[in-house]
This record gives sequence, structure tokens and C-alpha cells, in this order.
Amino acid sequence: MANVATYVKESYTELVERVTWPTFSELQEASILVFVASLMIAGIVFVMDWTMGVNSPDSTWRGVIGLIYAYLF
Repeated sequence: MANVATYVKESYTELVERVTWPTFSELQEASILVFVASLMIAGIVFVMDWTMGVNSPDSTWRGVIGLIYAYLF
């Protein structure tokens, strides 16, 4: 039980005294960066899906794969 109490005390000391927490402006900058990167990755995946024809079956655009299937079969 003494080991658990020591662990909790050391963890608290490290979190309060040794860890450098980001400032609010640093946190905002990191959040904006994550948001923009997420939008960019989502856009890239959307363009890849649309180009390859991964969309609704009743769509007029079948994508590159749809064109290949149309000419082969």
C-alpha cells in the first residue's frame, strides 16, 4: 500500500511542478492546425473517392474504375 501512496504523491508532484502546460494561445494554435489538417485530409479522401467512382450507384459519374468497367464489359 505504501507503494501506491508513493506513486500517487510522485505523480501529483510531477503534474503540478515538472510538467509545462501549454498556454491558451499555444493550445488555440495547435487546435487550428489540427482542424485545418483534418479538413485537408478529408478533402483529399473525398477527391480520391470521387475520382475512382466510389459514390452512389445512380450517379452519372462512375469514376475511372467505372470507365474501365464500361469499356471492358
